[in-house]
Amino acid sequence: MPSVLDAAKAKVTGADVPGEGPTPLRRSGTSHVNHNTNGFSVPQPLAQIRVPYAKKKYRHVAAAHREAQSSCLSHDSNASPSFLGFRNLMIIVLVVGNLRLMIENIKKYGVLICIRCHDYRQQDLVLGAALYFLIPCHLFVAYVIEMTAAQQARVLLRTGRKRSGTATPGGSYQPSDEELRRFNSTWKTVAWVHGLNITFCLLITSVVVYFFVHHPLIGTLSEVHAIIVWLKTYSYAFTNRDLRHAYLHPSNREEDALPEIYSKCPYPQNITLGNLTYFWWAPTMVYQPVYPRSPKIRWVFVIKRMAEVFALNVFMWVASAQYAAPVLRNSLDKMASLDFSAVLERLMKLSTISLVIWLAGFFALFQSFLNALAEVMRFGDREFYTDWWNSPSVGAYWRTWNKPVYQFMKRHVFSPLVGRGWSSGQASIAVFLFSGVLHELLVGIPTHNIIGVAFLGMVGQLPMIAITQPLEKMQGINGKILGNVIFWVSFTLVGQPLAALLYFYAWQAKYGSVSQVTTKT
Repeated sequence: MPSVLDAAKAKVTGADVPGEGPTPLRRSGTSHVNHNTNGFSVPQPLAQIRVPYAKKKYRHVAAAHREAQSSCLSHDSNASPSFLGFRNLMIIVLVVGNLRLMIENIKKYGVLICIRCHDYRQQDLVLGAALYFLIPCHLFVAYVIEMTAAQQARVLLRTGRKRSGTATPGGSYQPSDEELRRFNSTWKTVAWVHGLNITFCLLITSVVVYFFVHHPLIGTLSEVHAIIVWLKTYSYAFTNRDLRHAYLHPSNREEDALPEIYSKCPYPQNITLGNLTYFWWAPTMVYQPVYPRSPKIRWVFVIKRMAEVFALNVFMWVASAQYAAPVLRNSLDKMASLDFSAVLERLMKLSTISLVIWLAGFFALFQSFLNALAEVMRFGDREFYTDWWNSPSVGAYWRTWNKPVYQFMKRHVFSPLVGRGWSSGQASIAVFLFSGVLHELLVGIPTHNIIGVAFLGMVGQLPMIAITQPLEKMQGINGKILGNVIFWVSFTLVGQPLAALLYFYAWQAKYGSVSQVTTKT
C-alpha cells in the first residue's frame, strides 16, 4: 500500500487535478537540487510555469494586481492612448447636432434658399469680366520693366565697360562703391515704377468694386485677384533685384550662394513672358525662376478635387443662407439694445455654424482647389498647410494654416526687416499691420463696409500671440494643450462669430432695414 508520503508526493505533482497526468515540477538550471555548496543546498527560484487558466486548480487566487501601473489617461502612463474613437465621436456629435439645428431652423423659418433672390446685375458681370482681363495687364507691365533692367545688366556685363570693381580668384567680383551706387540708383527707379504699377492695379480694382460692383461674390473674386497680383508682382520685383545683383557681382562665399534649384534657369534667362505667366497661375505667392514639377497631369485627380470644391461651396451657401443669416438677423435688436447676455448667447449659437462653414471653406480652398490648380500647373510642392489644428499657440497657427501667405510674409517682410536691424517683435508687428490692411481691403471693399473690423482682428492677434507663446515653449504637454485650447476658443467662440455680427450690424445700419440688406445681397 502506498504510504502517506507517497500520497503527499502525488498531490505535490498535481496528479489529482482532473485531466492532468503526473507532471513533476519544472526547475530551472539553477535550482537548489542541482547545486550544492559544501554539502548545503542553496535555494534558487523556481522557473515560471505557463499553465492554461482552464487547467489550474485554484481559480480564485489569480493575481490581478502584479505591478504598479498608471491610468491610461494619466501623464504617468508609459504608453500614449489613441483618441481615434473620441475623434469619431466628436464628428458624429458635430454632424448630428448641426443636423438637428438645421431641421429646427427649417421648421421655424421654412426654406430660405432662393437662387433668384441673388441680384446678379449685368453691370456686375461686365465689370467683373473686365477686371479679370485688366488685372493681368499689370503683370505684363512688370515683365517689361524687368526685361529692360535685365537687358541693361546683360549689356553691362557683356561689354565690361564702366566696371571699376575687383575680380578675385574663384570667379568672385567685388564691386566698387561707384558700381554699388549706380546699381542702387537703378533699383530705386525700377522699384518706383513697379510700385506705381501694382498700386495703380489695386487702386483701380478697389474703386470699381466699391462703387460699381454690388454683388459681394463678384467683388470679392475681383479684389482677391488684384491683391494676389499685387503680392506676386512685389515678389517678382524683389527676387529679380537680388538675382540681378548676384548676376552682376558674383560671389563664391557660402552665405551669398543662390539656391541650387535656380541653376536650372539662371538670371536673366528667367525673364520671359512664359515664366511670368506660369508664376501668375502657380499656387504660390513667392517668385522663383524654377519650381519643383510633377511628371504629369492626373485629370481624374483634378476632376475629383473640383467636384469637392463645387460640393463644399454649395454646402457653405446653403448653411449661410438657411442657418447663419436668420441668427444674424435675430441678433440685430440685441446688439442695438446692448443686451450683452443675449448677444453672448447669439455668439455661442453662431459659433457652431461659423466653425463648420470655416472648416468647409478651408478644405475647399487649401486641400481641393489649390491641389487641383497645382496638378494642372504640375506644381510639385503641395504643402499649402500643415497640422494647424494642433497649434500650441496662436502664432503657430498663423505659421501653419496658410503656407503661401506665410512664406511671402517671412521672405519679403519679416526677414528683410530683421536683416535691417529690427527685432523679431517689431518685424512681427509690421507683418500683422500689413496683413491687417490687406484683410480690410479684402473684406471691406466687396461688402462696401470699411469699418476696420478685419484690420483690428489681425492686429488683435498680437496680444494673443504674446499670451500663448510661452505656453508653446513650456516643457511637457500641459502648456501645449492649454495653448491649443486658447487658440480654438479665441477663434471659434469669439473671433469669427463676433466679426460676422459686427459686419452684419454695420451693413444693416448702412442700408436701413433687413429687407434692404437682403435685396442688396
